[in-house]
Amino acid sequence: MTRILNREFDLEAARRLHEEGYLPPVARALSARGIRDASELAQDWKSMLPPAMLEGTREAAERLALARERGERVTVVADYDCDGATACAVAIRGLGMMGVKADYFVPHRVHHGYGLSCAVVDLLAARTPRPDVLLTVDNGVSSAEAVRHAAELGIDVIVTDHHLPGAELPPAVCIVNPNLADSAFPSKALAGVGVMYYVLLALRALLRERGVYTQQTQPRLDALVDLVALGTVADVVKLDKNNRILVAQGLNRIRLGRTHAGISALFAVAGKKPEAAGVRDFGFALGPRINAAGRLDTMENGIECLLADDPVVALDYARSLNDFNAARQELETEMQQAAETALSCCNVDSLATLTLYDGRFNEGVVGLVASRLKEKVNRPTIVFAPTDDGALKGSGRSIAGVHLRDALDLVSKALPGAVLRFGGHAMAAGLTLRSEDDLPAFRDAFEKAVRSMVDASVFERVIYTDGGLAPDEITERLVQAIDSQIWGQGFDAPVFANEFRVVRQSLVKDAHTKLILELGGQRFDAIFFRHTETLPGMVRLAYRPNINEFMGRRSVQLVIEAAEL
Repeated sequence: MTRILNREFDLEAARRLHEEGYLPPVARALSARGIRDASELAQDWKSMLPPAMLEGTREAAERLALARERGERVTVVADYDCDGATACAVAIRGLGMMGVKADYFVPHRVHHGYGLSCAVVDLLAARTPRPDVLLTVDNGVSSAEAVRHAAELGIDVIVTDHHLPGAELPPAVCIVNPNLADSAFPSKALAGVGVMYYVLLALRALLRERGVYTQQTQPRLDALVDLVALGTVADVVKLDKNNRILVAQGLNRIRLGRTHAGISALFAVAGKKPEAAGVRDFGFALGPRINAAGRLDTMENGIECLLADDPVVALDYARSLNDFNAARQELETEMQQAAETALSCCNVDSLATLTLYDGRFNEGVVGLVASRLKEKVNRPTIVFAPTDDGALKGSGRSIAGVHLRDALDLVSKALPGAVLRFGGHAMAAGLTLRSEDDLPAFRDAFEKAVRSMVDASVFERVIYTDGGLAPDEITERLVQAIDSQIWGQGFDAPVFANEFRVVRQSLVKDAHTKLILELGGQRFDAIFFRHTETLPGMVRLAYRPNINEFMGRRSVQLVIEAAEL
């Protein structure tokens, strides 16, 4: 059963926000998310946390400035997801603007695994010309052995990352990571691309200090913020105030037509309008197309798309990413169907976790399947796929209240020989299991770990909303007011709830339910995606109002999020 509950909100803050010009439903929603006044919603550059506040940026800037003076080569070592790809593009473009010679290497998901490893260091050390500095983006904080190996070969390593560190920090020249235990940086939610952007800002400030640039001659790093915004949203990090500023600035550049050729090309192949760009375009249109390359092949196409300055070249890369995404969707559907079949044999209500494995699964897509299953069963879910060397690669997604990385830490201590490596965040994590033989023990240990961490109440499906709306509040003006703000992970867009009379319902493509609902004598069109069961005549629904455009006609449509049944 799904329960629909109203969020608590600060009445005084809501009143203040309304006086400052926000519609009452938006004011209530903002106050429920901790916003006390309009100043906390500022989207201008001066409201962003200064680079000097992020520990390690000065040291990173000094080493990069030295590389610039010496004419040394910097090799950027990226991750194979959208955050890693955008961080790599930001690094290459930004360093190039400031006269630092840089190239990049992105590990292959299957051939090299995640991040900086000893094997990757050896591969790079054998290159001609040999890199003098390795700069990790969106990885590296768990690569102590590889960093030591690089030092033995005379190669310095700068680590920029945002993932939680392991037991041992790498002995790098410097580490820039807001999630280090001793970091006092207020925004722990910076994505990998955001961390790299802060390093570039620090480098530019240092070069100004040294007289290389003035305020008038310095490179315009704000030109990179569209890439920063894309990577930030695609990595599903919390959109705190600092990240909202970066995303807002990036969206502004795109809407004004001042974006990179690769971003424009991705909008084109996705059938989206750059002038109407929104957060959802990053998360559901552009991000998945870049991620698809890293899931099914190599991320080079994604990075080259973002680095392309020629619109024709960028469009060619974007089309290849679109093809990868179509193949990914087909593969994901097949895997999802197999997972659903396996799920039908489980008594999920008796479990605290869900662990699935199929020898036919693709390791690049298991995270997407885990995400879908997690939404369906409301349990922390890990899906495994086989690797060529007999190990199992797992990707997990969690629910509110269950810190997935902490759970895997408990499992790794219980099964030290079975869990070869793991890492991630509270809501998403990955791991490598030694072999299929270890799967039963892992499943039991994972179940035990989560049960020891939380109460059973966290598995109850609860949808929190921002209360009800009067019929005359459900307007295009309300949708526009909502869309003017930056919403996303950790700062969810408003969802409202009312009891409606169901006037009409019908299936669309045997997958979705199209509705006509009545509230207070007014009727509204609605759509309930991925829902096929018949609704009762009167039902309480959680919904988002949006604008539906059809044959030149604009109207308000309710997108149903949940039904209290």
